[in-house]
Amino acid sequence: MHLILFFIFGGLCVAGALNLLLQRHPINSALSLIVVMSSLAVLYLLLGAEFLAAAQVIVYSGAVMVLFTFVIMLLNAGLEERTHGSRAAYIVGFPGAAALFAILAYMFLQNRGALGFARLGDQLVTTADLSRVLFRNLLLPFEVTSVLILVAILGAVALARREH
Repeated sequence: MHLILFFIFGGLCVAGALNLLLQRHPINSALSLIVVMSSLAVLYLLLGAEFLAAAQVIVYSGAVMVLFTFVIMLLNAGLEERTHGSRAAYIVGFPGAAALFAILAYMFLQNRGALGFARLGDQLVTTADLSRVLFRNLLLPFEVTSVLILVAILGAVALARREH
C-alpha cells in the first residue's frame, strides 16, 4: 500500500513541478506549487515523519503559498513572455540532466535488493528533541529567516504601491 501511495503522490509531485514550469500565468504556477508541497507532505507522512508533514502543510502549503499568491495578486502580474532560453543552459543542462539520471539509475540498480525498504536511522527523534535543536542551537538562523521574510513582504508592498 505504501508503494502505491508513493507512486501516486510522487507522480503528483512531478506533474505539479512540470506544470509549474510550463504555466504562463503566475497564479496557476503558484497553485501548482501548492500541489507539489502538499504531495511532499504526504510523502513525509509515508516516511513516518508526522511532524514534518504537518509543518509542511501548515507552513509551506498554507502560509508561504498564501503569501506568494497575495504578492502575485498585489503586483497584478499578467502573462509572462516566452523566451527560448540561453544556449549555455541547453549546452550544460541536457548533459547534466543525463548524467544525473545515469547516477540515479546506477544507485537504484546497485541497491535492487533493498528496493521498497526505507531506513530512517537508528535514533527516534521526538518533537521535543527537534524543537530543542531548532530553538536553542539554531535560534539565530531561524530568526534571521523570519526577518528576511518580513523584509520581502515589505519590499513587495513598497513595489506595489509605487505609482508609475
